[in-house]
Amino acid sequence: MADDYTEMKSAPSWQLPAIVVLGLVAIGGLAFGWNASTKLDATKQDVAAQLKTTQSSIEQDMSSLKDRLMQTEKTNTDLQGDLKVVTGKLKITQSQLKKARAEAAQANEDTTTKITALDTSVHTELATKAATDDLKNVDSKVGVVRTDLDSTREDLKMARSEMGTLIARNHDEIDQLRRLGERDYIEFTIAGKNKPEKVGNVTVELKAVNEKKGQYSVNLTSEDRLLQKKNRAMNEPIFFYLHGTKIPQELVINKVGKDTISGYVSIPKANSAPAASASTSGN
Repeated sequence: MADDYTEMKSAPSWQLPAIVVLGLVAIGGLAFGWNASTKLDATKQDVAAQLKTTQSSIEQDMSSLKDRLMQTEKTNTDLQGDLKVVTGKLKITQSQLKKARAEAAQANEDTTTKITALDTSVHTELATKAATDDLKNVDSKVGVVRTDLDSTREDLKMARSEMGTLIARNHDEIDQLRRLGERDYIEFTIAGKNKPEKVGNVTVELKAVNEKKGQYSVNLTSEDRLLQKKNRAMNEPIFFYLHGTKIPQELVINKVGKDTISGYVSIPKANSAPAASASTSGN
């Protein structure tokens, strides 16, 4: 009985340290849990900040992509408009080319018809005139007709451009074309490269000459528009339009030398008034 009492009385001596230890463990667990909670909150804040930054970056990229798409659509619209304009001009040019070829063919046919009629008329007049005076008059008329025929034949010997215009190869042929009265002809010579010279209503600048091949390169400036023509052959016409005109003007180089070219600018009579006004407004 005494042993049991002693055992019961000594029991509290180890319970107190156990309770203290348990209390410390509990406090440590609370501290650990609070520390973990604090780190979790910090981690959540970092993740939230990163998500916000990523979202902002994505929104900026989307905005930039939308701007690019809008710019691309605008560029496509502009290109379609330009394509319609170019297509329209090409149709006009093709129509003019077809008309010019038809007129050139008709001019050749009309000239041939006139030659035949003149020849028939001369032979008929010779056959019906017997008197000496009449024969002299006929001879005189024959001479005039023969001159006209020779001139017409010379015209027919000239090459024709794709627009149907006759191409003069020298000064004498230019004079023949002047007598036809259909176009004005301005002759010129340019000596030296990179020296722009005004010829009529166009500025011509010699860039290069290949005398051996009979080729040249020039820059043409008309109404503030620059046309670069490289390695063009002699007697090869260069066509260009002035604003408000439907018939092209023509530049022909019929002679090349060392850093020198000679030729002419051909201006249709129908373009004289519009060309003059356009040149005045350009100045």
